[in-house]
Amino acid sequence: MAKILDLQAEPRTQSGTGAVKRMRKAGNIPAALYGRKVKPSNIQVHGKTFSKLLEGSASDNILVSLKIAGAAENQLALVQEVQHDYLRGGILHIDFHAVAADEEIHANVPVVMVGEAPGQKLGGMLEAIHHELEVRCLPKDLPESIQVDVSNLELGKGIHIGEITFPEGVSCRLGADVVIVMCEEPKVEAEPEPAAAAAPAAGAAAPAAGAAAAPAAAAAKK
Repeated sequence: MAKILDLQAEPRTQSGTGAVKRMRKAGNIPAALYGRKVKPSNIQVHGKTFSKLLEGSASDNILVSLKIAGAAENQLALVQEVQHDYLRGGILHIDFHAVAADEEIHANVPVVMVGEAPGQKLGGMLEAIHHELEVRCLPKDLPESIQVDVSNLELGKGIHIGEITFPEGVSCRLGADVVIVMCEEPKVEAEPEPAAAAAPAAGAAAPAAGAAAAPAAAAAKK
């Protein structure tokens, strides 16, 4: 299950390009907190602390317990979006989606295949039809990944959603008959067709025509 990580934050009272530049220069990242049951607010978090949090997470679904200075209690939130500066490096902005401990959330969770399929030994190729699944669960039950056991997958067969054992408290929005993983049969390359016999060269036909004309001319002189 995804761990809930503690993260310090401070209210952000100033806005505008100049204020944001000063904030980043001081080592902080501007962020926004919003949700169905909270009033949207602007906050900031320490840049190095949040970067280490990202690096140490095994999943893109990161749950944090935001301790905002001056707030009476911590706010549980999902890291919704992280905007990166791909030219200069670093993080430009973070969106936090506030959730409640007893509120069901929706999240996309990566699919991880476990084991070796018997079909692979016959030359088959494993193909993930869905690389991630949208699941519903309480925050405390959010998994880091959905493991799919392929150790019984035969050549040309697939695994359906209904065959996967999801963690307790977790459900998938896709139907039970949806294929998630296939063991594709090896592709047989078609043999190239034999090249057609080359047509006689134009230069080779001319002497034959001249040779036929010579006896005809001799007969006319007689």
